[in-house]
Amino acid sequence: MMIANVGNIIEFRDGLQGIVEKINENSVIVDLTYMENFEELGLEEKTVINHKRYTIIHGTGQLKE
Repeated sequence: MMIANVGNIIEFRDGLQGIVEKINENSVIVDLTYMENFEELGLEEKTVINHKRYTIIHGTGQLKE
């Protein structure tokens, strides 16, 4: 499984995107304000996403066994 690095852009949950701010053992903390329609969606600025639940769309990841 590939895990994101800080600064990567990831996609998750039906097309939501964000910038990885912190990497935890099983998840990443993501800044959602990256999305152009962020304010329209009414979401919190940050969220936590499990490594199994996202795809890296910009940047490189690390292999996690």
